[in-house]
Amino acid sequence: MIIGTAGHIDHGKTTLVKALTGVETDRLKEEQSRGISIELGYAYTPLANDDILGFIDVPGHERLVHTMAAGASGIDFGLLVVAADDGVMPQTHEHLAILGMLGITQGAVAVSKTDRVDTHRLTEVENEIAQLTVGTFLQDMPVFFVSASSPGDPGVDSLREHLHTAAQTMAARSTQGLFRLAIDRVFTLKGHGTVVTGTVHGGALHLDDDTSDIRLMPGGQKVRVRSIHAQNQPSRSALAGQRCALNLGGIDKDAIARGDWIADARCFQPSRNVDVQLRLLPYAVSGIRTWTPLHIHLGASHYLAHAVPLSGNALAAGETGWVQLVFDQPVCAMPGDRYIARDAQARHTVGGGIVLDPNAPQRKRRAPERLAWLQAVATLQTGNDLSALLQQAPHGLDEHQVMRLLQRPVDDAPPPDALWVAAKNGQAALTLILQSHWDALAGHTLAILGNFHERWPDEPGVDTTRLRRMAWPTLPDALWLALRDHLLADGRLARNGPWLHLPGHAVALTAQETELAEKLLPLLNAGGFNPPWVRDMATTLNEDEQRVRHVLLKLLKCGDVYQIVKDLFYHREQVMALTRLLYVAAKDEGVAAAEFRDLTGLGRKRAIQVLEFFNRAGYTRRVQDKHVLRRDGVDFWQQLS
Repeated sequence: MIIGTAGHIDHGKTTLVKALTGVETDRLKEEQSRGISIELGYAYTPLANDDILGFIDVPGHERLVHTMAAGASGIDFGLLVVAADDGVMPQTHEHLAILGMLGITQGAVAVSKTDRVDTHRLTEVENEIAQLTVGTFLQDMPVFFVSASSPGDPGVDSLREHLHTAAQTMAARSTQGLFRLAIDRVFTLKGHGTVVTGTVHGGALHLDDDTSDIRLMPGGQKVRVRSIHAQNQPSRSALAGQRCALNLGGIDKDAIARGDWIADARCFQPSRNVDVQLRLLPYAVSGIRTWTPLHIHLGASHYLAHAVPLSGNALAAGETGWVQLVFDQPVCAMPGDRYIARDAQARHTVGGGIVLDPNAPQRKRRAPERLAWLQAVATLQTGNDLSALLQQAPHGLDEHQVMRLLQRPVDDAPPPDALWVAAKNGQAALTLILQSHWDALAGHTLAILGNFHERWPDEPGVDTTRLRRMAWPTLPDALWLALRDHLLADGRLARNGPWLHLPGHAVALTAQETELAEKLLPLLNAGGFNPPWVRDMATTLNEDEQRVRHVLLKLLKCGDVYQIVKDLFYHREQVMALTRLLYVAAKDEGVAAAEFRDLTGLGRKRAIQVLEFFNRAGYTRRVQDKHVLRRDGVDFWQQLS
């Protein structure tokens, strides 16, 4: 368990932690000389069950609330300290509000400096605390009266016993999620190198396992974990809920800052737009309107963001609503993460809440389907039922999205009426999708292909990437490949070389047509990049021109030839050779018609006809005077070569 102190400046938080653990958490000379905490302090003490109890001591000054929020983001137990002589003060209110908005549910109150006041004053302070904690997680929690500077103080002993009991009975956090540690301190240690410390917010990291997927986020730089200290003890593992120090190899201290994360590569997709639920405090000075600036404390980080209300045009003090936070830089978050919001001057805490979607769209943020999606996410966070969310996801959710939403590994058993799908090669991520959505994707794809066959009956079909552009241009790669492979395996889709077509679109040649085809194909191949026209081949072979055309159209559907323009067919081998030339010439900045003419030795008109064929087929596109390769045309180049 990790305990975080909270309370006004000079209310004795650091002295109390020292009395409880024997550890002085003020490590800086300035802190010791001024008698106030400036940075986060840490202390550890052993428990009877051999576990280690950790303390995070936070500064109480109003200008250091950002530091307090960084320390409080990963605690399990809030210890609110109130000085008996001062009583409840402004930062007492603010710190308690911060703990509540961070989702802390366990805690206690310590009334410090009891040796300075009389019994009557203690009663007054006790009444103040009772009023302060009404409606908060500290309501009905125990209150301890302590004098931390007095050796052997019974109040300190009672508090210590309570904390130790709470730590030993508190259930351990689940370690099933993805590993992520919020960095709140970075330094170098002689003989070791770069060290980062922080609280593990999820998952587990084991030195004995493969750690090659561990990244410094949001930058995405790979890091190597040399060693681990967990709860101030050498360890082979870092587990959710622990304070840990990681010794990192291959990275300089200056490349890391407080607020960064050490995380599994699947954890985060850094984004500037984050949709959240925001609860404004009743005493917030002003509400939230479009583009209201806010200071956001998330994990151990501190960012400036602008708020855009989603539930309405504004959010008033005391209200709760959905807001999109637009950051100046990419941030890392996961659904369900807690955050704190402070005003534009960073002087007052105005609210806080829960992250709904850390990768929100910049446009159409208030669209009805978008709000329905956020409602489904909010519903998921109150339980673990994915059904409502899948209903709002016509393209399904890939396994990494599901893992981030649930903050745990994917369960192989899908919800009712849903299924896991994947491409046949097994390299793409799994996708979880409702059966009804899956059927709709398949039906629309086949209908689009059927319409293509009706419009272009002489074409053999379309390649994978072109069919995707025609049917589902925004479908994720993994889902599209899974859909294609499913339709092929089902027999509802057929493939001929690079071409996809409906099964009924296939052709068969008669014996006489096969005999003629065996004469036509060598003629076309011998013609190279300048093959004979239909009429010329009919004359050469002394065959009826219409019969030659008919057989070539059948060969076209078989994928043996390609029709560049009407009555001009190229042998498959020659088209392969042309694609290789085109790929080399156009892979950097594209190729102009004159360049392609010189490469192929064709006339200008024929070169343009060939280039237009590639454009029409969807493998290249024209940009001003050049023809450039389509990025999604890779499947064609692979299939053809």
